[in-house]
Parts: sequence; C-alpha cells; structure tokens
Amino acid sequence: MGKNRGPVRPAEIKAFLGEGTEFRGVLSFQGTVRIDGHVEGEVVGDDLLIVGEPGLLKAEVEVGTVVNSGRIVGNIRAMKRVELLASSVVSGNITTPSLIIAEGAVFSGTCLMVEPEAGAALKSEESGAAE
Repeated sequence: MGKNRGPVRPAEIKAFLGEGTEFRGVLSFQGTVRIDGHVEGEVVGDDLLIVGEPGLLKAEVEVGTVVNSGRIVGNIRAMKRVELLASSVVSGNITTPSLIIAEGAVFSGTCLMVEPEAGAALKSEESGAAE
C-alpha cells in the first residue's frame, strides 16, 4: 500500500454492502465504498472502491481507485490505481495508470496502462460522446 495512505478507518467508509446483500443497477458514489455482497450492473465513482473477500461484482467499474480482495467479472477503469490482493479474482480488462497484483491474485484479461492525465481525458471524452 502507498506510503501516504494508511488503513481505511470504518468512519471513512460512506457506504457498505455487507455479505448476503444483493444490488442490481447503477451504484454511484463519492468517498469510500466497501462491497462484501453481490453487485450486478455498474459501479461509478471518483474515489475508493473496496471489494472485500466475500464480494462479487458482475459489473462495469469506473472509479478512482479499486482495492480488490473478492471477485470482479467485468471491465475496470480506474483513474488512479488498481490493487489486486492475494485472494482476488478479476475476469475482464483493466485500464489504469497503476496496477498492483499480489502473489496469489488471478487476473484474466488485458491491461492498458495510461498516464493519469490521459485516463481523465479519455473519461471526459467518452462522457461527452455519450450525451
């Protein structure tokens, strides 16, 4: 983990989907969100997404930073960083300026590493094209 960043304190988490919960649709957030349940659809935010070990995302993910210990099936676009911890499984493509894969993590897909400015510009271009 980065030297400027310590462990996330529970008070910093803005939303938490616990084990046994299910959500379908678009989850949009600001701040830090932790998912230990099942999410299907899209996850969008500019900040930190934590996927706990029991978490399962069948979703397109577009966030600032992802720290994954669970399973993600879908593409990940992170403006800052993606961290795949030892228990994580990712099946999909990753676009990010910084990728950290711990020993034991499973990643099946392709990775495109872009500079942070390029990632933000690409995101704004796609938003403009969708309107």
